[in-house]
Amino acid sequence: MNYRNTSSYSRNLAVNYAIKYALTPNPNYKYFSIYQTIGGDCTNFTSQCLHAGGAPMVFSGKNTWWYNIRTNKWSVSWAVAGSLYWYLKINAEKNLYGIKGTEVPSLSSLKIGDLIFYRNNKGAIAHSAIITSFYNGRPFISQHTFNALNITYVKDWASKMHFIKIWLSSDS
Repeated sequence: MNYRNTSSYSRNLAVNYAIKYALTPNPNYKYFSIYQTIGGDCTNFTSQCLHAGGAPMVFSGKNTWWYNIRTNKWSVSWAVAGSLYWYLKINAEKNLYGIKGTEVPSLSSLKIGDLIFYRNNKGAIAHSAIITSFYNGRPFISQHTFNALNITYVKDWASKMHFIKIWLSSDS
């Protein structure tokens, strides 16, 4: 794996990873299948992309985000959409170590490597995806569950979308 050990987030590395593994998941990670009507691999995939872009895993402290390939264990924030959403926001608000996410009001503030989180009709954040390209100013996403590469960001089932700008402390 070609991960950077850096204090900045490489959008290109995150997107390159997403493009490589969007349709065929990385065999080094567990693939989360849908259980009944919930779950799936979307946030595990999104977290892998963030990590490939230089986001450091955080194993201790008040806000953790990690995956251990040797033991095949992970933090809740690594694999659950609502938990990753709050992990990113709390890191930004409290300026904690690790990758951060700031919610922005419109698509025009986003770039490749940023994330979109989706709320379901019950008000729960139920899905995450990474922006991997733009066409006519509109983002295209890549995701897991279902596995897709460069599809429209619009989800008919979503009651709300959260646009998250990704950054590390040294990013501008």
